[in-house]
Amino acid sequence: MTSHPNPLLRLARTALLLAACGLSTTAFATSEAPQLPPAPGDAQQYQLTQEGALRRELSPGIYQVRYSPFNQSLYVAAAESRPGVQGGVIYQLDPDTLATRGLIHTDEKNFGLALNPAGDTLFVTNSLAGAVSKIDLKEGKTLGRIRFTEKGKDGWPYGPRSAIYSAGNDTLYVGGVGDPGLIWAIDPADMTLRTTIENAGKWMTGLLLDPAQNRLYAANGDGEVLVIDTRTHAIEQRWKPAGDAKALLLNLALDDKAQRLYVTDHSQQKTTFVLDARDGSVITRLPVGDSMDILLNPARNQLYIGHRDQGTVSILDATDYRELQTLHLPPNPNSLALDADGSHLYVTVKTPFTPDRFASGPGSVVRIELP
Repeated sequence: MTSHPNPLLRLARTALLLAACGLSTTAFATSEAPQLPPAPGDAQQYQLTQEGALRRELSPGIYQVRYSPFNQSLYVAAAESRPGVQGGVIYQLDPDTLATRGLIHTDEKNFGLALNPAGDTLFVTNSLAGAVSKIDLKEGKTLGRIRFTEKGKDGWPYGPRSAIYSAGNDTLYVGGVGDPGLIWAIDPADMTLRTTIENAGKWMTGLLLDPAQNRLYAANGDGEVLVIDTRTHAIEQRWKPAGDAKALLLNLALDDKAQRLYVTDHSQQKTTFVLDARDGSVITRLPVGDSMDILLNPARNQLYIGHRDQGTVSILDATDYRELQTLHLPPNPNSLALDADGSHLYVTVKTPFTPDRFASGPGSVVRIELP
């Protein structure tokens, strides 16, 4: 007889698994649920950080942020991690004031975000539901959804984490957290599965495209960076920057001119690796401590790294890695995004989770005017 995992245990296990990959989730309520934080639309505080950045409290359980050139707006994924709340919200914010321009209420909880090249279509990973949704930003409507049924060798369903849109081959790539991890290649027009890239290592985490080289880079919890040919979807190389040491690689950034690939490790090596993008050899490790999200700004030749445990974001010179500025954004900086001209950096800041896997308070969005 085949045993079926208890659904509550499945949610709890998914929460723990994705938390290890830097993406915590909502699980389930107990009889001693925490007090509800403010609901969307309630009075929300604005403040200036000690470095003078604009910060706004937004919602419990916010995750990724993306800037859309289509309507010059920020979009923030919220799982609404509060007891008694089903579904989630996509916030549309003014990039200058962080005021709410619109709300898209969703029937599933929202985590990772990707935009099409025009910026008028948003793809959202619904990690707890094992799904990815497609949202029309012109109308604020869900146009389609794909659900995944695969399970890892332990019998647990995969949790979609990162998503990235490849304009070169008109494909949406989504990483599945599980053991072994996998990557789905999706037709963004009708949200159907084109192919599955299997054996992608334990806990598929970050994804990054190098269009000039027809490459997709993928990081995983086995300490690997995978090099995938986007024409054949074959895994061509597996790089292990930490060697045989335990590593849980998370997010990636690419300096295509200098051929440097950056990959973060939040929990094991607690560093940022700088790799030669041609062969995966380690150039150096940046001594910045635990590293979550990472972003390169070619317009300013700057590198931004979020430090979840330290509660800070570092701004580094992208040539010699001098620290230009440290911004204090407690408690847990999570996701980074730039506006169209690279003059402002946006950061989502999470709050710790309670033992019941709810947010302990509202998360925030920060707008940083770059030096």
